[in-house]
Amino acid sequence: MSIGRPRSLKWSLVLRIALLQCAMLTLIIVGILGTMLATGLIPHDYEDGTLDVLADAVARDASGKLVLNETPDMTTLRSNVADLWFIIRDKQGQRLQEGTVPATFQPFVGLLDNISDARIDHALGQAAPPAGKIRWTDTAAGNVQIMTGTKGGLSLLRLLGQAPQFFLQGILPLAGLMALATLFATPWVVRGALSGLGHAAAEAERIDIDQRGVQLPLKDVPMEVTPLVKAVNAALARLDKGYERHKRFLTDAAHELRTPVAILNTRLASLPATPERARLLQDAARLSTLTDQLLDLQRLDRQPAAFEKVDLVAIARGVIVDLAPTAFSAGYEMSFEPARETVFATGDRTAIERAITNLVQNAIEHGGRAGKITVGVTAPALIEVRDEGGGVPLGERERIFEPFYRLRPQDHGAGLGLNLVQEIMQLHGGRIEILDGQLSGACFRMTFRALPA
Repeated sequence: MSIGRPRSLKWSLVLRIALLQCAMLTLIIVGILGTMLATGLIPHDYEDGTLDVLADAVARDASGKLVLNETPDMTTLRSNVADLWFIIRDKQGQRLQEGTVPATFQPFVGLLDNISDARIDHALGQAAPPAGKIRWTDTAAGNVQIMTGTKGGLSLLRLLGQAPQFFLQGILPLAGLMALATLFATPWVVRGALSGLGHAAAEAERIDIDQRGVQLPLKDVPMEVTPLVKAVNAALARLDKGYERHKRFLTDAAHELRTPVAILNTRLASLPATPERARLLQDAARLSTLTDQLLDLQRLDRQPAAFEKVDLVAIARGVIVDLAPTAFSAGYEMSFEPARETVFATGDRTAIERAITNLVQNAIEHGGRAGKITVGVTAPALIEVRDEGGGVPLGERERIFEPFYRLRPQDHGAGLGLNLVQEIMQLHGGRIEILDGQLSGACFRMTFRALPA
């Protein structure tokens, strides 16, 4: 299932508001025209009713002569206006005439060649509408001059026929101007209305497994989005509680394991020295180490932010002294290579000691039971643990820090040791990386934050 590109809220609003404005503008204008038609305002002032009907009816026959078609509007006009009269002529001199031109208007008939547009009436002054009109107009027969009375009413069909042109020339330009204004105003309005969501998104970026208790702010969040933010906050609270229960379970389990593991070690130590006893002691030691690592993880989770000045050389030397017998019995040589007498950093002494211990134990476990394990301390604040085993493939160097990850199916895995080292380095604001050994094997390098000179 593919996820489409998310829609832009800004452009969705611009499009919908523009369409709404266009529809509302059309309805308003149509409503005004409908009201004027219903109340009789337009027919009272409209003076081109007869002229419009004649213009629609005039045409030419096969020989090119002017003819008047009997359209429905023409039939209605004849029935409504008993004394209908008109003169229709073209520029070639052809003429159609019907009815009797009022005596008052007879003088204008002889002057039609000199009149292009005129409103004529029986009395002095401006009448609305006038008694007669003269106008050149475009028809199906071409451009013709029509002289007629003004007793015809407004044709509703003709009015509707002008709607598309009216829409293109009137409504559409206005709607375009309104849409243009909306285009510039909407982003500003959206930014202001959704500013609270920006703060909530910035707070959401802080959510992490090590950054618990985060709640998204509700300040300035739109009312429509508030239920979603509240639901996310409730989900975060449930996750925090579940994480705490998980942590408490691991801590309690680790504490409960310490006593039976210690009893098991004591009973194994009392058995006669045999190869089976040695393997059982090794397995029990691995179980004891795993228990200690679980407790260390819980202690790190509650680690205070304040660190102290520590000497990395002294810490590494203490670890070598403690683990050298184990390394010798496993078939390794041990080498300690400090570049200086002291190398200082800031951190937790116990956590750093545990990280070095885990790396040396990892080298003992996976170094091939031969060669040399070297611990080096260099400035400004680096600790390296090197072995001469098979090394770590390039593609596995990120995944090896996952809990209980097995490099090979037959391996026992790294348990929580390397994962704990990574947690310790993150706690100290440093990093752990895997390099190639000088001759073979792997080199684990821890980089701490050095004290300023």
